[in-house]
Amino acid sequence: MADQSGRFAWYELLTTDVAAAGAFYRKAVGWGVRDESTPELPYMVFRSGGAPLGGLMDIPEEGRRLGATPRWMGYVAVDDLDATAVQIRRLGGRILVPPTDTNIGRIAVVADPQEATFGLIKEPTYGRRKPGRLDEQGRVGWHELLAADRTVIFDFYRELFGWQKADAQGEPAAWYQLFSAGGQTVGGMLTKLPSVTQPSWLHYFNVDDIGAATKHVNAGGGRILQGPIELPDGCWIARCVDPQGALFALQGARGQTSIEPSSASEIGWSAKWGGIASQGRIVLPKPER
Repeated sequence: MADQSGRFAWYELLTTDVAAAGAFYRKAVGWGVRDESTPELPYMVFRSGGAPLGGLMDIPEEGRRLGATPRWMGYVAVDDLDATAVQIRRLGGRILVPPTDTNIGRIAVVADPQEATFGLIKEPTYGRRKPGRLDEQGRVGWHELLAADRTVIFDFYRELFGWQKADAQGEPAAWYQLFSAGGQTVGGMLTKLPSVTQPSWLHYFNVDDIGAATKHVNAGGGRILQGPIELPDGCWIARCVDPQGALFALQGARGQTSIEPSSASEIGWSAKWGGIASQGRIVLPKPER
């Protein structure tokens, strides 16, 4: 676990239609989906190149009663879950789901001081013991925090996980802060627009042909909220929502398939479950990183 500590090590999609969501991501991203349910919990596992990447499960009934909607959750690996939970409280964050033993390892669900939610995991059942390359096909290649104030929130993650600021290549963007974990630049933070009422994490999935992937998103009942957009480094990105309403993003090269830019640039969503809330309207500017 030492190599994974402080890095995103697992991802989980909570949804309202497991079969439909599995079929959607199988087409859009190229993942395999395998049933690894236990008698206590129905659970599917997304796989990329045969390696486990994330989980897929129904939103529990309690969550549905409280109005929870589909969402992706990223889990950061830690060596001492209970001590990390204590540190989160000390740094001004909140514990939404206390340390609990589950089918994917010992986990907790937490919120940073600006209310962006994420997971913690110790000794994950699935996932890699060593981090892979960010550009690997089918993997999660980028992690983006839409913060209430990125200049303030960075210190929370630095103290909690040891993340460091990373410099952008070329002219730095004043509104976008790259960050590294274990010496590898893995994501960025930006201050959200006022129309985004709830800070949140957005995860980017690697595809080999952004045009083909976005066509699969549309054909499968999802929507392209913004993009595809070409970044200064030649990578293309698109922000999307799946058919059940979970937000995610794609990144990859421009392949042989033609790119059809979407005019959509915003989406409304609202969810609350056991103190985990995400609500508002996201309107995303053209990124640089």
